[in-house]
Amino acid sequence: MAEQLGTTEKELIENRVDKLKAIKAKNIDPYPAVCDRDHLIGEIIERQKDLIGSKKSVVVAGRVMAKRGHGQLAFLDLADESGKIQAVIKSDIISVDEFGLVELIEVGDFVEVSGMVFETKSGELSIEVKKLAILVKATRFLPEKWHGLKDIETRYRERYVDLIVNPGVKEKFYQRSKIISALRTFLVNNGFLEVDTPVLQPIPGGASAKPFATHYNAYNAEVYLRIAPELYLKKLVVGGFEKVFEFARCFRNEGVDATHNPEFTNLEFYWAYSDYEKLMDFTEELIRAVVSEVNAGKLVMEIDGQAIDFGQKFKRMTFHDLTNGKETDEAFKAGIHKIVAPTFVMNHPTSLLPLAKRNVKNADVVDSFQLVLAGLEIAKAFSELNDPLDQRARFEEQAQLREGGDDEAQRLDEDFLKAIEYGMPPTAGWGMGVDRFIRILTDSQTLREILFFPFMKPNQPEAGKSEAQSPKSLREPEGSSEPRTA
Repeated sequence: MAEQLGTTEKELIENRVDKLKAIKAKNIDPYPAVCDRDHLIGEIIERQKDLIGSKKSVVVAGRVMAKRGHGQLAFLDLADESGKIQAVIKSDIISVDEFGLVELIEVGDFVEVSGMVFETKSGELSIEVKKLAILVKATRFLPEKWHGLKDIETRYRERYVDLIVNPGVKEKFYQRSKIISALRTFLVNNGFLEVDTPVLQPIPGGASAKPFATHYNAYNAEVYLRIAPELYLKKLVVGGFEKVFEFARCFRNEGVDATHNPEFTNLEFYWAYSDYEKLMDFTEELIRAVVSEVNAGKLVMEIDGQAIDFGQKFKRMTFHDLTNGKETDEAFKAGIHKIVAPTFVMNHPTSLLPLAKRNVKNADVVDSFQLVLAGLEIAKAFSELNDPLDQRARFEEQAQLREGGDDEAQRLDEDFLKAIEYGMPPTAGWGMGVDRFIRILTDSQTLREILFFPFMKPNQPEAGKSEAQSPKSLREPEGSSEPRTA
C-alpha cells in the first residue's frame, strides 16, 4: 500500500476510525487486555469429531478474514496461527448489544467468540456464537488481494501484511525454524557446546570482508560489527573447549543480490583433534539429517526444478580441477554455477584462505573444502592454522594488501596471535551461511523470501512500478563477494 493515501483509501480509514469511536461510545473497550481463549482453532479442527454434538462450549480468538451475511444472520471467518474457522452469529442467540457490535466489526479486526462447535449443512466446521467480544479494532484496512510480483517491494517492506494476506508465505518461515532447529540438534547430539561470542569487536576478523563501523561511547572506542565469530571461537578451543558452535548474526558492508545480504546468520563450529577430511564425512551426515527432518524423512528434494538425491555420496573435486588451473576466486565463482548435486571443492590456494593450514604435500594449497549445492557455496571448512609464526606471516601479507587498497583484506589481530602462541590443538573449523542454505531447501528465488524483515533501501520506486521495472538507481545495489562462510 502506498504511503501517500488516495481519496478512497483515506475515506476507508476515516470510516474505520468512525466505527472505533462508535464502539467506544457503547462503553466497550476496543483494545481489552484480557482474552479468555481456551482453544486454538487448529485444536478444534483436530478434535472436531469429539466436539460436534458434545454441547461443549469453546472460546476461540482470531483475526476476521472475511465477513458476510445480512439481516439477522452474520458469518465471520476467523484465523489464528493454527487455522481458520467460521463463526455463525444469529440475532436470536446472542444479546442485542453484541449483535449490534457485528455491524462495527470489519475484516482485519480481532474478535473473541464462544459457543458450540457444529457442522453446517454444506459441511463447513463452524462455531455457533453465544458470546461475541472485540479484542482489537484495526484502523487500517487489509488489501482485498495481493498483486504478486507487482507489489514485491511492498511485500518485503510490510512483511506483516504479507503474512496476513498470503498464508503460504508463513510456511517458508516455519521451514526456516525447522532447519535451524535440525542443525542445532545434530550438533548438540554430537557433543558440541553452543556458545555466544561478541558482536561488537575491536578488530573485525575471521573473514575477508568490509565491516560496519560504529563508536562505543562508554569506552570512547571505535568498534566494528562482527564479520565472523571465528577468532573468538578458536580462542575457546585454546581455552579447552574441544567442540563449540555458534549461530552468529554477522554483518558485512558489501553488495546485495539474490544470494547476499549484509546482515546474515552464520553457523560456525570448531572441533579439536579433527581435520577437514573428517569434516567432509561429518558434513554429509549433518546435511542428510537436516534434509530428512524437514522433508518428511525423504532424502530426495526438488530444488529449482531438479531432483537432488542427498542420499548419494557427495562428489569431491579439487579447486584446481574446478577452475581448470585458473586458481582465483573469480574462476571458482564461474565454475560452481554448473554444480547441482552436493559437491565438495577441496584444497584452495593458500592466498585465498589465510587462516587455513597448508597441505603437507603441497604448500601452495590448504586443507580446505567448500560444499557447493545448486550452484551456490553452502559451507566452507578447513584444518585450522595453529602455527603462530605462519599465522603472523599470513596476517602480514593481508596487511600489505590492505595498504594497497584492499579494504576487505584481513587485519593483524595480536590478541588472537597471543592465544595460539599458548597452543591450539589440531582443529577443524566449519562455517555455513544459514540463510543461503534455507533459501535452497525452501526452493526460494532470493534471500529476501526467507528473511522476515530484509533491509530495504529508503528510496522507493515510482508508484505502480515493480522493483524490477524501477530505474536501477532506485534498486538495491548488487554485489557478489563470497564471504568465508557463504
